[in-house]
Amino acid sequence: MGKGELQRAVQPVLASHDIAFVPCSYSYDLSHSLQYNLTLLQRPYELWSAAAPSSTEEVHAQGKQDSFDIFEDEGLPTQVVYGLQNEPYYKYVWNGKLLERVKDIVHPDWLMYIIHGFCGQSKLLIYGRPVHVTLIARRSSKFAGTRFLKRGANCEGDVANEVETEQIINDASVMSFTAGSYSSYVQVRGSVPLYWSQDISTMMPKPPIRLDQADPYANIAALHFDQMLQRFGSPIIILNLVKKREKRKHEKILSEELYPAVINLNQFLPPDHRIDYIAWDMARYTKSKLCNVLDRLSMIAENVVKRTGFFINRSDFYCHTLRPDDRWRDVGGTVTSTGRLQTGVLRTNCVDCLDRTNTAQFMVGKCALAYQLYALGMIDKPKLQFDTDCVRLFEELYEDHGDTLSLQYGGSQLVHRVKTYRKIAPWTQHSKDIMQTLSRYYSNAFSDADRQDAINLFLQVYQPSEGKPHLWELPTDFYLHQKSTMALQHNRRSYTFWWSDGVLSYLPIPYDEAACEETMKTIKVKRMNQFDENVDIYTEFFKPYELTSFDDTFCIAMTNSAREFMPKSVGVDPSPFTVRKPEETGKSVLGKSSKEETVLQRKTAASAPPPPSEEAISSTSEDDSEEDRDDEGTVSQRSTPIKLLTESGENSRTQEEPYGCNLAEFSYCYMIGLTGCFLCSLYSTFREPVSRFKDDSIYAVSLPQVDRVSHETFKSHVMVGQGQVRALCRDDMLMYREYVKNRYM
Repeated sequence: MGKGELQRAVQPVLASHDIAFVPCSYSYDLSHSLQYNLTLLQRPYELWSAAAPSSTEEVHAQGKQDSFDIFEDEGLPTQVVYGLQNEPYYKYVWNGKLLERVKDIVHPDWLMYIIHGFCGQSKLLIYGRPVHVTLIARRSSKFAGTRFLKRGANCEGDVANEVETEQIINDASVMSFTAGSYSSYVQVRGSVPLYWSQDISTMMPKPPIRLDQADPYANIAALHFDQMLQRFGSPIIILNLVKKREKRKHEKILSEELYPAVINLNQFLPPDHRIDYIAWDMARYTKSKLCNVLDRLSMIAENVVKRTGFFINRSDFYCHTLRPDDRWRDVGGTVTSTGRLQTGVLRTNCVDCLDRTNTAQFMVGKCALAYQLYALGMIDKPKLQFDTDCVRLFEELYEDHGDTLSLQYGGSQLVHRVKTYRKIAPWTQHSKDIMQTLSRYYSNAFSDADRQDAINLFLQVYQPSEGKPHLWELPTDFYLHQKSTMALQHNRRSYTFWWSDGVLSYLPIPYDEAACEETMKTIKVKRMNQFDENVDIYTEFFKPYELTSFDDTFCIAMTNSAREFMPKSVGVDPSPFTVRKPEETGKSVLGKSSKEETVLQRKTAASAPPPPSEEAISSTSEDDSEEDRDDEGTVSQRSTPIKLLTESGENSRTQEEPYGCNLAEFSYCYMIGLTGCFLCSLYSTFREPVSRFKDDSIYAVSLPQVDRVSHETFKSHVMVGQGQVRALCRDDMLMYREYVKNRYM
């Protein structure tokens, strides 16, 4: 088999718009959750020294090679810190097999692990205070494939279309893992963990579901839930959204097999750590005019979040004790001295784990977002309403997330969205749903086989060699993903003690996050330079030593709640938590000037699929159908809300009042970072440069004098950024007392 044949078979599929890979950062491991990464750093040093007593000499022996410093030979002191290097979670790493051959040969800095899924980020402005909302989806590389070709689970407990979704909320005013405030919540989707499949040879839109193999002792489900107990802890909550009542048995077959399997596994678990099973026919409730689907999902989400809790790296505010909330008292998880830990996870599934699952996960994420913002001190009650700027921003992020995952697994975007289940979708949405359904059917029937071959080759499930048949000549890839079926098992797992050793002893804390001997072996302590990219997040994010432009930074281009969703009329409440009418939103007021600009600005994710054509652009979101009818002369919704002035004289006068000069005369402005100092270069053909410094030349600069009050103000600001708050004075107490009096009395 030639190299060119394999490249021609794989390259068109991997380069298509529905395949997106996200590279992991050098300083942050995307394959692990935020809770794992931060709790790893909070472990006391005694655990590291006890786990590896000889690591100190090994660290110092490797120090010169691993931490290169140009000033070390000059005799200057080297700023050394000790960092942690852990192995990625290979279940969500897609190039792990490709890097195995070079992992032990090259330096670790040359290894870049990638995940497959989605990564999106938006900015929520709360009266000018920036809060970053990040959504990360990690698709499993085990038993990976396309919609009808990968169903159920394999013999090792890995399920099809398994995706771990994590939402991270952080106060962007302090960009530091040690002094900043971070919160995260994790939930999972995946196919029903049984031996089942669908025969696509009949060319039917809904092929019949068949159970391929009997599993009376729930061995496959035991292997799957054992993996979840190790990674997420307890309780594990299953939200099964498949249909219960059907004229002809179709989806009901899966529920009739899954529920007895859960009952069988629970009889051997301790009562406090048993698996919770919630079955709800979401499709049947949607057809009923008397039932509200999202209200029912809100009740389920409230119960789930209260049981699992969420992660936050700071302790509760004192105001939560002074003005307690009934919902906050019932939040579960584990409370530590440094914050809270999420224990357990929600596992949502329908048949495809696409449309219904994405809406259910959005409702759970919306409920968790309210608790996260409340824990960060952003809102006074842990509850968010629909039709607010905050929820609209979060809904758009989740729809991009669902569209990307649906393209990767099903071949089309989401068919049913949140607006569909709210029953507020426009009439034009029905035609879009029909087109998405036809696109999904075409992809499943004609292109999924090629995409499956590309995935098998990229993941090294199939390794070409001489004498083997070609990948596309194999009648099936069943034995590539079911490796243990060809071998005789000598050590069969117990049907009663179906969990791994040591898992129950640390519950509800996940075994992977427990400070035990086995988990400490996967982590190494390294001696590194303080300004190394692997440990210095500031340098990696802001890049002070590179020539950068504000227009090219992601912080400026990302979706902004004040720019995209807040009304631009005067006198409107700027709070993102205020309920607004549909005609009051920023999108409806301003409209769109061009489709290309809208799609470009809406790409909140690095892995969002770009529009392939002009027709596809109009179907990327649900809002496009209403807003594309606006005139061409309307102002772009991404533009800054500045009053348009037609006369040039009035425009010049307006700019000269606050700035002292006409900004339109300058061509561009770049920020150049040199050793912490920023030099601003303004090029103009009409004005001479004016300096405010007393003595200014290319050889010397005399800085202006700073008064004592300004120095103290800046010093207190730096102390707050480092987590040190100065003592409150009498004026501060009077100001706070007046605030409480006006706000609550």
